[in-house]
Amino acid sequence: MGEDLIPRYWYNIAPDLPRPVPPPIDPLDSESSLVDRLKEILPHHLIDQEFSFERYIEIPADVRNIYREIGRPTPLLRARGLEKLLNTRAKIYYKYEGSLPSGSHKLNTAVAQVYYTYKEGYGVVVTETGAGQWGLAVSIASNMLGLKSQIFMTRSSYLSKSKRVKLMIENGAEVYPSPSDLTETGRGFLKQDPNHPGSLGIAISEAVETVLKDPWSKRYIPGSVMEYVLIHQSVIGLEAMEQMRREGEEPSVIIGCVGGGSNLAGISYPFYGEAVRRGEKPPRIVGAESSLVPKMTKGVYMYEHPDTGGALPMIKMLTLGRNFIPPSIRAAGLRYHGVAPSLSILIIEGFVEPRAYTPDQAREAGLLFYRSEGILPAPESAHAIAAAIEEAKKAGDREITILVNLSGHGLYDQDFYGV
Repeated sequence: MGEDLIPRYWYNIAPDLPRPVPPPIDPLDSESSLVDRLKEILPHHLIDQEFSFERYIEIPADVRNIYREIGRPTPLLRARGLEKLLNTRAKIYYKYEGSLPSGSHKLNTAVAQVYYTYKEGYGVVVTETGAGQWGLAVSIASNMLGLKSQIFMTRSSYLSKSKRVKLMIENGAEVYPSPSDLTETGRGFLKQDPNHPGSLGIAISEAVETVLKDPWSKRYIPGSVMEYVLIHQSVIGLEAMEQMRREGEEPSVIIGCVGGGSNLAGISYPFYGEAVRRGEKPPRIVGAESSLVPKMTKGVYMYEHPDTGGALPMIKMLTLGRNFIPPSIRAAGLRYHGVAPSLSILIIEGFVEPRAYTPDQAREAGLLFYRSEGILPAPESAHAIAAAIEEAKKAGDREITILVNLSGHGLYDQDFYGV
């Protein structure tokens, strides 16, 4: 668990993909370039990373120091209690990102994005959040680096996950239920439905609109989907690779839940890349989604806007369409309509197996893990636990090694577990 495990470089999967990520494009009827708009809203370092073909990107010393201060490397633990309960010969390991101060993996990229915003001289970061894991991480990182933060939180989660809202505010963040009356986008949706539950796509549009009104002091930072977010999250997998080696283990299957794709990519991409470069078959990778937001299992691979309002350029991904308004599920981090472009490619090419689980299946798996391991998984992570349990049961008498990204704890998610 020494700090020597903290990587000095992030891993970028771009050169190891079976085919290149298609570039973002403008819609045919666009009067101005939305691709060029990225320069108005994103820190320039992040734009460079988004389109980088370098396999390894150096982690700034200041960011690496903050990683150490917030508790990286995170623990790799074996779920012996769950193994015993399942009476399985499978070995189940989990990388516990819930040990970070924000309670989830989101802090890995929040620190990096806020750092680059700070270095480029901007004073405010603006973003969206669903369950509030990303928003809380942004508020912590902003507070640490002396920036202000404005956060548009999907209305259904703003009302049901009040603990995270209060914690964001304690860190100095301004938090708004989305859709809000602060933007044209928000007012439009409120006019249609004053009690609109919101969506991540709408919240993204509101955040981008807010930045475009004041691009001199504000920058937009997203919580998932963008390739540089997945790059930052590779610290999870890079640490896990070394931790597994020290245990004398290699994963047969790697599992994570999928909202936009950052936590599954974070733990699995380094393993995939190492195998591909050696000319070997990568471990099986399983992505667990909500059956109520089935973008991996029922989505269409096409160009679509990542935000509902169409303020951002179109990216090619598996998607249910930007106008898809998901139900108010309590695993709110999974309510996004699309999947990161690189992850979409791996799904289409058969390197990632998508699975969909109902809320009841995820809740049951989360409580089973809690009773056997003492950790209550975040609702999103509970979907990954459901997949791990399914894999362990399917293994029968075979000895396999399962690695799960337990991307967050569920102590603030009483609306999911009913406690």
